[in-house]
Parts: sequence; C-alpha cells; structure tokens
Amino acid sequence: MTMNSYLTDGLTLRSWLTTHDHKRIAILYAVAITFFFFIGGAAATLIRLQLATPTGTLMGADSYNKVFTAHGVVMVWLFLIPSIPSVMGNFLLPLMIGARDLALPRINLLSWYLYIIGGVITLLALFFGGVDTGWTFYTPYATMFSNGYVVLTLVGIFITGFSSIATGLNFIVTVHTMRVAGMGWFKLPLFVWAMYATSVILVLATPVLAITTVLVVAERLFQVGVFDPAHGGDPLLFQHLFWFYSHPAVYIMVLPAMGVVSEIIPCFARRRIFGYRLMAYAMLAIAGFGFLVWGHHMFVSGQSVAASLVFSLLSFMVAVPSAIKVFNWTATLYKGSIRFDAPMLYALGFVGLFTIGGLTGLFLASLPLDVHLTDTYFVVAHFHYIMVGGAVMAYFGALHFWWPKVTGRTYHELWARISAVLVFVGFNLTFFPQYLLGVMGMPRRYHAYPPEFQVLNVMSSAGAGVLAIGYLLPIFYLAWSLRRGERAGGNPWDARGLEWQTPSPPPTDNFEMPPHPPGEAYDYTPPSSAEVAR
Repeated sequence: MTMNSYLTDGLTLRSWLTTHDHKRIAILYAVAITFFFFIGGAAATLIRLQLATPTGTLMGADSYNKVFTAHGVVMVWLFLIPSIPSVMGNFLLPLMIGARDLALPRINLLSWYLYIIGGVITLLALFFGGVDTGWTFYTPYATMFSNGYVVLTLVGIFITGFSSIATGLNFIVTVHTMRVAGMGWFKLPLFVWAMYATSVILVLATPVLAITTVLVVAERLFQVGVFDPAHGGDPLLFQHLFWFYSHPAVYIMVLPAMGVVSEIIPCFARRRIFGYRLMAYAMLAIAGFGFLVWGHHMFVSGQSVAASLVFSLLSFMVAVPSAIKVFNWTATLYKGSIRFDAPMLYALGFVGLFTIGGLTGLFLASLPLDVHLTDTYFVVAHFHYIMVGGAVMAYFGALHFWWPKVTGRTYHELWARISAVLVFVGFNLTFFPQYLLGVMGMPRRYHAYPPEFQVLNVMSSAGAGVLAIGYLLPIFYLAWSLRRGERAGGNPWDARGLEWQTPSPPPTDNFEMPPHPPGEAYDYTPPSSAEVAR
C-alpha cells in the first residue's frame, strides 16, 4: 500500500497550523526563521553601509545602536539558536532513529507557537522604538538608563526561551524512548548525538536566561535591588548569569552544525567517519565544558585574577574536543573518493571557517591578549567566524543535503555550487579585515571611526555585498526546484542512515514498516574502481 506524502496529507492552512507531524512543524519553523534571517540581514546591511565611510552619514549614534541591537537580538535568538535544531532536528531526528514522530507531538507544535509569539513581540519592540542596549542587555544601562523598549524585548526573548526548552526536552525523551529495535547508542548517527547534546544544554541553560530576564525586568520596573548597587545589588552578577547561559548557547548553535557536517563529509568522501565513538564523546565533552567557561567574557570586568586564570585554562581545554572533531573530519577525507557537490562545499567551508574562528578564540582565552582585544572588532570577527562561518554554513549545507528528502525535488547543482563559493568568499572578505581592525584597536559598536580604518571597513562592506548575493541566490533556485526540479529518488546521494530508507518526500508516518537499523552508522564501503574513475 502506498502511503501519502506528508506534503499532501491535508492541503488547507488549518491542517498545517494544527498539525502534530514533526516534518510539517519543521517546515513551519523553516518559513519563520527564513523571515527572521532576512530581517537580521537587513539590519546587518544597514550597519555595513553606515561603516563604509568614517563619518557614517546614514545614521546617527542612537539609530546605529538600535540597528546593531536589532541585528544581534534577531540573529541570535530568532535565527541561530533555533535554525538547525528546530528545522533539521525536527524533520530528521525521528527519521534517523526509525520513529514515527517525536515523543511529544503536541508539545512540539506548542514550541512553534511560543517561538512565533516571542518573535512577534520582539519584532514589535524593535520596530516601534527599538532598544539600544546591544544584544547583551548589560546592567546598569539596561535597568536604569536606556529609554528603549527593554522590557518588551526581554518578554519576547523570555517566551522564545520556553520554545527552546520544549524542543530540547522533546528531543531527549524521543532519543531515549523511541529508537527502533536494534538501534543502540553507538549505532546512532552523529547528527542525533549532536541533537542530544544540544538538547541537554537547552534544558539546563535556558532557564538561567529566563530567570535573568525576569530579574532585569523586575529591577527596571520596580527598582528591586538585584543589579543596582544603590539598592544593594551587584552589576557583575548580571554578567555572570547572562554568560552562564550565553556561552553554552554558542554550542547550541555550533554542536548541531558539527552534527550536520559529520553526516555530509562521510557521504561525499565515501568513507566511514574516522573515530566515530571519539566524535560522539567529543560532542558530550563540548556540551559539558560549555558550562564552565563563561568567565572568559569577563576578564576585564573586575573579577579576580585567580578566577580569570581558571577560566582561561578551561577555555583552552574546551578547544581539545573541538580540535578532535576537525582532525577526525580531515582523516575521514583522507584517500576518499570526494565529490564536490554543493552540500560538501558548504561542509568544507564550515571546517575551514570554524577552524579559523576556533584558533582566534585561543587568542581571546589568553589573559594578556584579551585585555587588548576585548571590545574591539577582533571579537566581532571571532564571533561571526564561529556563528556565521560555522552555524550558518552548516545550516545551508543541511538545507542542500536534505532538500531532496524534504521536498522530493532536486535543485540546480551549478547554481548551488556558485552560491556556496560566493558565501565562502564573501564571508572571508567581510570578516577577516575585522580581525585586522581589532588588532589595530578599532572598538566595536561605534557608528563612526578614525579615517585610518576606512580601507579595511570598505573591504568588509564590499564583502557583505558578495555575502548577501550568496545568501539570496538559494531563494531563487530552491523555489524554482519546487515547481520544475527533477523528482528525487529515496536516496539521491547514495547515503547511509534510516532517513534515506523512506520515499522522498517521506510519508506522514515516516515508514510503512519498522526499518532495520544498519550494522554501523556509516557503513560506506571503500570506493570501487568505477567510483574512482567517475
């Protein structure tokens, strides 16, 4: 009996907005985060246009502060954090473990509604007056002096946080209880391991953000003495609470990206993943270390030198499991029969950019260097090499890799490759000059700058234009593929994994019969002579 595709099982808007199907909820998330991505991208465009000239004639200081705050808030909480977990994780996790759906489908739909409600409230705050605190909302400015819509913005972020908690809890329960018979922990794809580690962070760290936002709102509205020294508070307490969440949040964005790359590289290298168990343990180690290094954001805040030394050491240690993954991806490529299709280009771009971002993170983990580099464009460049060069590259790689599975259609491969190259080139042209600006001493978050920094800023703004073209191209060829793309088979990449054992697009219940798990997660045989010749 042929089962209906999830795309045709109910065609009304009501059927989508009331669905419990994890695949449809993933599509709802994809539409929403794409909208927020381009809102945040529009703010970034205004920033780069402003900084193309030293005097910055496009905006004044107040407007600039509100624009870069909008860019940070939208990109971090409405795009980067939910992008891979809520879209690709929602769609793929049940398929990868042979389940019919997530364990808590109603909670899954609720998480999307919470995300939309929080996102809408946040956008209303940003558009109807904005907020000028920066995305970090540092006290005492956020609680005592800012005239922006701080409370409304934090309410939106607070609600969005509960969406993240619901998603993480759902994934943990699903992985523990719904794996198909015969699929042990060490037969799981590394993408599932990444989602599991990310979910642990979501469940443990996000409540700290929720508590912190409530405390800021309470102090701003009722002058409760939490962060204000005049009322017995401690302004550094906010930084400790905020970064205790926000540094693990870096791994909420990066761990899923690592899971995506761990699926793509073996497929297009036609080799088993090197050191599978070590890769899985490294993901758990990264999640654990993420809770121990928040203090490296506070080296110049006045915390004790002894505490800074401990946080510096721990920050160097967290690089070890990350380096393990980079070396294992490289070893997987060694003597592989590599195909440079679009997903592979994005994955390789991730490895290169993440490595640069990680190595420059060691500079910031060093106490004497951090004193010079803190609050300069070096920090901006490092952050974006990890977040954009890492998480966004991997998200686009995942989108291209699983697009035939999601839609049942193939896209134009040449245009996809061009887009991947443009993103890589445009990204480096945008952000590598910012490393140099930071070393030269240009502070971040300023709407104007001395003329000697203009050449590198013009390069950065030009690169942002190339990057924008790279991000816009997929809209056109992916939309084209929905109507005119060739029909995709169940496994167009000849990949491994249970998600490739079901038709494209998958039926509503995922599998007609319970699938048989593979003997190992990445059973790619060595390339034959025919494959090498091809």
